[in-house]
Amino acid sequence: MIRGINHIYIYLMKIGILASLLCGLSMAVHAQKVDNSTITSFDLNRYLGKWYEIARYDHAFERDLVGATAEYTLLDNGMIKVLNSGHLYTLDGKFKESTGKAKPNKNGKPGQLRVSFFGPFYSDYYILDLAPDYSYSVVGSSSPKYLWILSRTPQLKPDVQSKIIKNLQKRGYDTSKLIWVEQK
Repeated sequence: MIRGINHIYIYLMKIGILASLLCGLSMAVHAQKVDNSTITSFDLNRYLGKWYEIARYDHAFERDLVGATAEYTLLDNGMIKVLNSGHLYTLDGKFKESTGKAKPNKNGKPGQLRVSFFGPFYSDYYILDLAPDYSYSVVGSSSPKYLWILSRTPQLKPDVQSKIIKNLQKRGYDTSKLIWVEQK
């Protein structure tokens, strides 16, 4: 009798563990599902120049930066120079900058670039949304872990910011994870 109960107990434990794993996997897959489709037309020359970082998801390579900007410059060889900069902790804090390069994605889709700050290793740069006048841009990647809101000015108008947030939520992004970047 005790032996039979032990077998049943072990069987139920295995089922419980399997159910927990499947539930966790299902939640992970569901949580990662976002619409990261990119814009359908793009003029690189209009996109070049300075952008202020309005908000971003947290990640190690920009942690604690405020006053963050990105500047894109077209090089003679067709590549794009990427200069990211900002200050640690406060707008008067230690200045940091990082120079990288970007190029169009080989798939030829508008609004998809490949960016590198570490030698031959490139990451996706997906332009998810872009104002018709190129006054703001929303950038993500093939992974739902990366998200930036950029603007040509240090602040966005509240109605524009609200519109961007609503669109991101419709796409499945968790906007509560955005870090709002202090700007001058």
